[in-house]
Amino acid sequence: MHSQSEQDDDRLASLAVVLPLALTGFVVAAGCWTLFAVAGVHLRADLGLSSLQFGILLAMPMAVSAILAIPAGLAAQRYGAREIMLLCLCGLAVCMGILLLTDTYIGYLVAAAGLGLAGGFYGAGLQFVISHCDQRRLGLVLGVFGAGVTGAGFNYYLVPLFHEAFSWQGVPMAYLITLLLVIALLIMLTDATSEEDESRERSVREILGVIRRGRNLPLCLYFGVVAGSFFALALWLPDFLSGQYQLSLDDGARLAQWFVIPGAVAQAIGGGLSDRYGSARVATRSLAACLLSLLVLSYPPMTLFITGVEKILIVEFVLPVILESGLVVVLGVAMGTAMGSLQRMVILANRQEASLFAGVLLVSACAVAFVLPVAFGGLNQWLGVRTAVFMILFLLLSGSLLLFSRHARREERNMLLHPGI
Repeated sequence: MHSQSEQDDDRLASLAVVLPLALTGFVVAAGCWTLFAVAGVHLRADLGLSSLQFGILLAMPMAVSAILAIPAGLAAQRYGAREIMLLCLCGLAVCMGILLLTDTYIGYLVAAAGLGLAGGFYGAGLQFVISHCDQRRLGLVLGVFGAGVTGAGFNYYLVPLFHEAFSWQGVPMAYLITLLLVIALLIMLTDATSEEDESRERSVREILGVIRRGRNLPLCLYFGVVAGSFFALALWLPDFLSGQYQLSLDDGARLAQWFVIPGAVAQAIGGGLSDRYGSARVATRSLAACLLSLLVLSYPPMTLFITGVEKILIVEFVLPVILESGLVVVLGVAMGTAMGSLQRMVILANRQEASLFAGVLLVSACAVAFVLPVAFGGLNQWLGVRTAVFMILFLLLSGSLLLFSRHARREERNMLLHPGI
């Protein structure tokens, strides 16, 4: 008993070092991940990019993250999560160097693809913190680590700040210095992986078999829709807000951070609420709140001409910027809460393959986050209605809520008919 208590104390002490380091690394990686959400707006003006080209630039990091997610998780199991985390951080530092040197659209696309290494850091970092955490604290630790997405909100401060003082190219330099500092801290404060995962290399067929046999695999798809929508909207909002309300690009970026930061922090809230009230209940109510916000945000500015008895009445409908910002905050918090609860459900149901399913979660999220900005840009160029992005998200999340509710009811029936299984 005494030995077990000492082991628990050692694990907790290790977690107290590992979790802040992993969280800091993910905050910086997430900032790199979404760098073009704000910097890309300046590039769009400088290079004269079309909406479709801009959408591809925003989506490129997500596409590479989707490709790297599962391999990074498997590599973390085999070679050590710490080593993969360091490799991803070094790759991000190289991308910052490329951004400082290039001045062409192709060069920026290459750098944007390299920023997808942030997704590899997420998969390895999740494995890193799980290996130092017991089951009792798993939900809280997952929520805290996932809240590292707040790093995406730093761009909404950094880019306008550096753009006003110098130019937006100062941001890659700031990230480069920060990345080197995090790499140094990770090397100094953590030990090299001493235990290799004894599991042999898996073939593609074996990996697919493990994923297919995993419990609650459909939840990965629901998480992918919600998280991918969150990332895509975070990337698109600065351009949307600046264009919708004739704001400067920097002011649009500052408004957009009120979606990203509360939404990222809400992941920890979603995990905590799920521990107390159940993940299914929290996820269902969060998705319903998302739909209510999206329903209002979907309405474009309209002018109605009503033929009266003596004259034509003109009625204009447009959401004031304060109300729009409030709804964006509500939407971000609701989406973050749903992400936290769904992530908890998947990892707890597949504890033996946590890193693999973390990769599956990231693949599904990044796949959606890759497709949506391209769809946003194409639809915006085709229809010319900016709020069409919210219409797309409303349809996606409506379908997710319907299917998730059916899935939750089916699981409840199975628990009643087969308790303990």
